[in-house]
This record gives sequence, C-alpha cells and structure tokens, in this order.
Amino acid sequence: MKLRLVIAVAVAVMLAIPALATGTLTEIGSVGFGVGSTSATGATGKTGTSGKSKTGSSGKSKTGSSSKTGSSSKSGSSSKTGASGSTGTTGTTGTTGGSTVGTTVTGPLASCPSAPCEVLSETTGMQVKVGTTDSPLTIPRNGTIVAWTIRLSLPTTSQIAFFDHNEGGPAEAGIAIIKQTKGLTYQLVAQSPLIQLQPYFGETAQFPLTNTIPVQKGERVALTVPTWAPALAIKLGNTTSWRASRPAKTCTSATEASTETAQTTAGSAVEYSCLYQTARLLYTATLVSTP
Repeated sequence: MKLRLVIAVAVAVMLAIPALATGTLTEIGSVGFGVGSTSATGATGKTGTSGKSKTGSSGKSKTGSSSKTGSSSKSGSSSKTGASGSTGTTGTTGTTGGSTVGTTVTGPLASCPSAPCEVLSETTGMQVKVGTTDSPLTIPRNGTIVAWTIRLSLPTTSQIAFFDHNEGGPAEAGIAIIKQTKGLTYQLVAQSPLIQLQPYFGETAQFPLTNTIPVQKGERVALTVPTWAPALAIKLGNTTSWRASRPAKTCTSATEASTETAQTTAGSAVEYSCLYQTARLLYTATLVSTP
C-alpha cells in the first residue's frame, strides 16, 4: 500500500495563521493506526590511498601514480620535475554512500479486494473504541482541525462498479465535527468538503483544509460517507467498535446499509444507534491546539 501524505501542506497552513504557528500538533484517532517510515543509509565510501612517488637520480622523476577514491573515480597523472622529484599527492577521501528512504505502513488495513469486501456506506460513522482506548476521536482540547487522513483499500474494477451502482455513486467522504447532546444523539457542528476518493484507492491520503475548522474540547470527529468508502477494517476483535448515524433496529438490515443516513445538515441532531464491533473506520484528523 502506498502512502500519500501532505503534512507539509498542513504545516504550511499552520504557519500562514499566526494563532496556529505556535500550537501543538495532534493526530486525533491515530492510536493503532500504524503509519511510520523507515530509512536505510548507504555505506560510507572508502578513503583513497596516498599517491606514490619516486625521487629522480638524474634530475628526472615521476610524481604520484593514480589513486582511487570512494566514488570509483581515478586521479593523479604522471609528470616530470626538475632536480629532485616531488612527493605524490595524497588520495582524496571517498564520498559517502547515498541514502534511500522507504515507507512502511502497519496497523489495520481496509477490507477489499479480498472477500468479504465490506465498505462504509451512506452514513456518518465515528470510532468509539480501539483496544483499551475509548472515544479515540474525541477532541482533547480547544483548537483547529487543519487536515484529515483516510486509509483506502484497492477494490477491483467489478467491486467499484457494484458499489457505484448500489450505494449512490462514486466513492466520496469528508469529516464531520459532532457534539453529544443527550445519550446517543449528536449534533452536527461543522463539516469539511467532500473528497472524491477513487484517485486515492490503495493509498493513505491526507487532505489539508483550505478553510480550517475551529473545534472545542469534547467534540468528536466523525467520517461522513454519502455514497461509499473502502475505509473499513474488519475482523479486529470485540475491543474495536464504531457507531453509525442510523436509527435503532436497522443495524443489521442490508436495506438500511443502502439507505442514505449520512448526517450532512448543519445543526441537525441524529441518533447514532447502531454499534458495529470488530471493525474500524480508518481515518484520523490533524488538530492544532493553542495553550
């Protein structure tokens, strides 16, 4: 799986806004997400040997013969001197080997193209538990959301055609900021623009927000998917679960999974009654918080 991150852009957004430039950067929901990088550095080049010389007995001499450097280049040429030959020059130090950087993605991977191929469809979902961490997408302090990240699988052509036909159109998603009002009811505070996801299938992509979103401690970041998104990891155990903005008694209905329940109306209050265990929505959000 490829990794397409544009953290530099998110940082540029921070620097462009004085209030954010001195803030603390936090990736909300990153527990167990498993994005990391490893690098390998090339070996150091060998040091060239000193040039050899001879002192001429009759006023002629040859100076240092060729010496090799770490970059496999050759130096030193023959020359003639006067009464006494000069000492050959010292070989130069070899160059340091180049470096290569590779990217490693660990942690849960989204379902598809393997069977069963399960996706998030026509709803707004929020992760409520990952292992021992409850409510991992809760805003820990006041601040500003400047970007969000999603990990996508690479469905087959036939799978894409199936979901496009049955789930309302091409894959798209955005984030929603919601706050709890009572029980399982959450109000939509703000939301990001929707992103067409197909160009990023098979990648972990981060999207900086042109219009950043102010947030308050205790609010939550949810993932809104009006159509479908291959960003659902399955078979993860009962300590991992998420909730959907669907009414009670519809949680296992195949019809409900293809019924539009995404929370997209500003100020609306919706019940997140459906709990799905052993699965994880693969998204995070980048928070810049100020003291």
